[in-house]
Amino acid sequence: MMKKLISEFIGTYALVFAGTGAIVVNTITSGAVSHLGIALTFGLVVMVMIYAMGDVSGAHFNPAVTLGFWIAKRFPGNKVLPYILSQSLGALLASLTIKFLFFSPSTLGETMPIGAVSQSFVLEIILTFFLMYVILAVSSGAKEKGVTAGIVIGAVVALDALFGGPISGASMNPARSLGPAFISGNIQFLWIYMIAPVVGAWMAVIACRCSQNNNCCT
Repeated sequence: MMKKLISEFIGTYALVFAGTGAIVVNTITSGAVSHLGIALTFGLVVMVMIYAMGDVSGAHFNPAVTLGFWIAKRFPGNKVLPYILSQSLGALLASLTIKFLFFSPSTLGETMPIGAVSQSFVLEIILTFFLMYVILAVSSGAKEKGVTAGIVIGAVVALDALFGGPISGASMNPARSLGPAFISGNIQFLWIYMIAPVVGAWMAVIACRCSQNNNCCT
């Protein structure tokens, strides 16, 4: 079990460090990374961490995904809280690292709604729905299967970030939002990114079960 928790810690750390680091670097370099670069960074780090950690822990790196697997009865309940704690600690340490390296920005790449709160809340539900549905479709049990699973999941993350990022931040991951918000102290909108991804993951499990000729949740 300890190997799994360490894997989730490292994978989530890498996700938050690379993804939010790209946002911070883009800010302090006046757009050198670009929005496309940020989206690709998130997608690529998810992809490579899946290939690195998938056989160890299942490469969730996301409390909403862990809860989604549990709701789908693919993941034991006694492992849910340890996984979420490991993911959260990884995210917090990653944001602390970003703050130490790039202390000038007032934010640390946290997710914040650009427009109405309700707009970002619904968008986060939909984006996480897409992500969780695809993960369920390309996974076996609580682990990704096949050589293309990492590519597919990473592509969904990048795709969601490309069109959702400018509006809601395209978090899809409570841990990804928790680290930057908590370390920067900007927690006003954190509740959106704690609740909406879980709702989206739950809806994806229901949709997966109801899809005709689709056994991805059995």
